[in-house]
Amino acid sequence: MELIYPAQIAPPLKGSDTAAANEMLPVVDPNGLVVAQASRKFCHGGSRPLHPVVHLHIINREGMIYLQRRSADKDLLPLMWDTAVGGHVSYGEFIVEALYREASEELHFSGFNPVSICSYVFESGVERELVNVFAAVGNFHPVPDGVEVIDGRYWSTGEIESAIGKGVLTPNFESEYARIKDKLLSLL
Repeated sequence: MELIYPAQIAPPLKGSDTAAANEMLPVVDPNGLVVAQASRKFCHGGSRPLHPVVHLHIINREGMIYLQRRSADKDLLPLMWDTAVGGHVSYGEFIVEALYREASEELHFSGFNPVSICSYVFESGVERELVNVFAAVGNFHPVPDGVEVIDGRYWSTGEIESAIGKGVLTPNFESEYARIKDKLLSLL
């Protein structure tokens, strides 16, 4: 999926405080058409407009999946294990641009060839995201940034499956893993 931006800059959603926002996010329909923009705070508020995010699963040649441990300072799900890379698409950015930016920021990770896995809508009590899922396969050595991501390591599928439902992994990762596990392993 790719975002389709309007010819003119999309208007901010009513109620989104653009003056205080340090980052504006595109608000989209389920097909990726950008219909407005809103601050991150607004997107995580009560109205929960649909906004795009990227996820990158890193798989080594032995079939192990790299997970990141979220910082204690994260607003959502601190200290839980999550998808290797995940982040919001900034207004004006395209999906793959956001993917490379987030991978670099969180894991100092570059030089990979992303494979598109799927896109889907994820809803929680806090937000509504259009998740764009990618994978990278190889013998990579990501390095957590120490700010957003405090740790990271490769997990076997058995380790992941035994941790599901025990409050170790983020709920988003757990549901996404169930959705794409077979697709990830088919890349080996």
